[in-house]
Amino acid sequence: MRIYRLANGKEVTRPRTWWPLVLAAVLAMLLLSVCITGFDPSVLVQRGGQFFVIVGQMFPPDLAYTHAIWGPLFDTIKMSLFGSFIGAALAVPFALLAASNVVKNRAAVAASRALLSVLRTVPSLVSALIATYLFGLGTMAGTAAIAIFTFAYVGKLLYEQIETTDMGAYEALEAMGASPFRAFLAAIWPQVLPGYLSVSLFCFEGNVRYASILGYVGAGGLGLLLNEKIGWREYSGVGMILLMLLCTVFVIENISQYLRRKLT
Repeated sequence: MRIYRLANGKEVTRPRTWWPLVLAAVLAMLLLSVCITGFDPSVLVQRGGQFFVIVGQMFPPDLAYTHAIWGPLFDTIKMSLFGSFIGAALAVPFALLAASNVVKNRAAVAASRALLSVLRTVPSLVSALIATYLFGLGTMAGTAAIAIFTFAYVGKLLYEQIETTDMGAYEALEAMGASPFRAFLAAIWPQVLPGYLSVSLFCFEGNVRYASILGYVGAGGLGLLLNEKIGWREYSGVGMILLMLLCTVFVIENISQYLRRKLT
C-alpha cells in the first residue's frame, strides 16, 4: 500500500499497481516460449501464402463427389447424436456424486471429480484411438470417444450448477422425511435442468465438428474421406467435403440455438 499526504494534512492509502510487473512477466514468458519452440516469423511471412494456394485448389468443389459423402456424413451425425446422448445421460449421476452440497461423503466427491478431471485431459483423438483397439475400426469407436468427451464436459458443468442452486427447498424436503434422492429430484433438478439441456445441445453441435476428424484414427465418419483425399492431394474433393460439413454444422447450430433459447 502507498500512503499519500493531501494538502489538508490527511493521509490517503492507495493499493500498489501490479500491472507493470504482470505485463513484464507475460512478455518474458512470451519471449521464452518463442525461443523454446523455435518460432520464426520470417518463415511464416515467406511460406504463409502457400496456405491460400491449397485453399485455392479446393475451389470449385468437385460436385460429382457429393454422392460419396452422404453416407459418411450421416455416420458422423449419428456418432455425434448417439455419443452426446450417452455421455450426457451418464454425466447426471456422476455430477450428483461430485456435488459437495448434496453428497457429504468426501471420498465419493473426490473420486467423482477426479474421474471427470482425468477424462477431460484425454484428447478425443487419443480416446478414439484407444476405442479402435477395443471395438475395432468404425463408428463404434467414434461414438465411444464422443461419449467420453461429452460425459466429462457435461459432468463438470452440471455439478458446478448443482453447487450453486438454492438449497432451501432441498433441506426442507429432507427435514420432512424425504430421501436425499427424492429431495434432489423435486428441489434441485428443476433448477439445473434447463442449463443441463442447453449444455448437452451445445456439446452435440460441437461434436459434429469434432467427429469429422476422428476418422484419422479409423473411428469412421467424414474423417476417413478427408484423410484419403488429403493423402491423394485431391483438394477439390476436400473442398466438397468441407462445404457439405459447413452446411450441416450451420443447420445443426441454428436448430440448437433455437432450442436453447426455448429452454432458457
